[in-house]
Amino acid sequence: MDVLKIKGGKPLSGQIRASGAKNAMTKLLVASLLSDKKCTFFNVPNIGDVEITVNLCKEIGSEIKWDKKEKILEIYTPELKTSYVPQKYSGSNRIPILMIGALLGRTDEDIIVPTIGGDLIGSRPVDLHIHALHKLGARIEYREMKKEGAYFAQAHQGLKGTIISLHYPSVGATENTILAAVRAKGTTLIKNAAIEPEIIDLILFLQKLGAKIMIDVDRTICIQQASQLNEVEHTVLPDRNEVASYAMAAISTKGKVWIEGAEHHNMIAFLNKLRDIGGGFQVRKNGIEFFYEKSLRGGVHLETDVHPGFMTDWQQPFVVLMTQAVGASVIHETVYENRFGYTHTLKAMGADIELFTQCLGGKTCRFASSDHHHSIVVKGPTPLKATDITIPDLRAGFAYVMAALIANETSTISNVDFVDRGYEELVAKLSSLGADITRVTAPKKGEPKTVLQNTSV
Repeated sequence: MDVLKIKGGKPLSGQIRASGAKNAMTKLLVASLLSDKKCTFFNVPNIGDVEITVNLCKEIGSEIKWDKKEKILEIYTPELKTSYVPQKYSGSNRIPILMIGALLGRTDEDIIVPTIGGDLIGSRPVDLHIHALHKLGARIEYREMKKEGAYFAQAHQGLKGTIISLHYPSVGATENTILAAVRAKGTTLIKNAAIEPEIIDLILFLQKLGAKIMIDVDRTICIQQASQLNEVEHTVLPDRNEVASYAMAAISTKGKVWIEGAEHHNMIAFLNKLRDIGGGFQVRKNGIEFFYEKSLRGGVHLETDVHPGFMTDWQQPFVVLMTQAVGASVIHETVYENRFGYTHTLKAMGADIELFTQCLGGKTCRFASSDHHHSIVVKGPTPLKATDITIPDLRAGFAYVMAALIANETSTISNVDFVDRGYEELVAKLSSLGADITRVTAPKKGEPKTVLQNTSV
C-alpha cells in the first residue's frame, strides 16, 4: 500500500499544465461505443478512472492504443464481443451504468452492468437514469447476482425519441439519456438537463460523431437521431477540478502558481468566490495564475450547486482554504447529503469547524428535512498540525493533501489510490512547485520501506 509523506510549511511556486478532465474523458470513452468507427482523443489524463474505463471498454470488444506519454488514445469498436460488463467492475466507479445508454443503440442482446460505484459522499440513485431510459423504450430491471446487484437492460423493439423531464439536473442521468437518444428514432427532448462543461464537451464530441444536438437557454437539450456516424478526433477539455485544487493549494500556502491551459469561462463561480475572500488570480491568454496577495477574508457564505453554480467538487479544498481566512464562513452543501465526513480529520488537525443538519444560507435545499450534516461553519485562521490521515474519497483526498501542505511537520497519508483516480502525476506536479512530498510503499512487518517517488525540492 502506497502512502504519501508530506512536510508542510512551504509555499507552492512555479508552473504546471492542466490535465485533461477526468469527468469528460471517462464519458467520452463510453460515448465512442456508439460507433464502429475509430475515435482519437488528445490530452488524455493518465489517471485511475480512465484506466478502469479503458479496461471496461476492452472487455466488451474495444481495440485501444494509448500513448500515455503523448496523451493520445485511439479507440475502435468494430463489433461488440459481449454486452455483459463483468461483476469485477461493480463499485469501481460510476461508468458502468452509462454503458446502458451507449449500448442500447448497438445491440439487441440483453445488456448487463454491475451496480454503481464511486466515492461514498451520499446517495447516487439511478432512478433518474432508469426513468429516462424507460421513456425511450428500454426495459431495465435490477437483479441480485453473485452477491452483487446488476442491471439488466434491453430494447428489442428499438428506442424512440420522447420528452423527458428530470426533477433534478443530474449529470449522470443527462449523459445516459443523451447517449441513448443519439440512436433513438426521432427527436428526444431532455428538460431540466445538466449543462456542466463536461456535458458540453460530450455534446461537441457527439456532434463530430454525427449526432444533431441543440441546447436551449432553459436547460433543454434536443437530440435528433444520428443517421451516419463518423471517425472523430477530439481534444479533451482541461480539468477544472484539478485547476481549482492547485489554485487553492497555492493560495493557502501563500505561494504563486501559473496553471497553463486553465480555462476562464469554466471557472467563473470559483473565481468569483476566490475574489470574495481576497485570493489573487490573473487570467491570461493561455492560462490563469493564482497567488496569495494578502490575508484572506472569511465571513463569506457559499452554497454548492449544479453548473453554473459553485461545484460540489470544489467544496472540500475550499473548506481547507477557509481555515486560513480571518473570520467565520458558512458552507452549505446542496448536491450531496453526506459530503462533510472529511471534516472530522480536519478538526483533528486543528481546524475550527462545526457541523449542522439545517440549511444555513440563502435557500432551503432538498436535504432540509433530513438528519444529514450538510452545512458547516468554519472559523479561521487556525494553524493545522501534521497527523496520520486515511483518505475516504477522491476530493477529500486532495483536501487532506492540501491541509498537509499547510501544516508544520510531516503528515502521512494512506489510501492514495483514491487520489490517483482523479489527479495525474500528483507527486511530480507538487514537487515541481516546491512541495516536500514523497510517495513510498508501506512495508509489511520486517520489510524495509520502498521509495517509489522522492522528488522533493
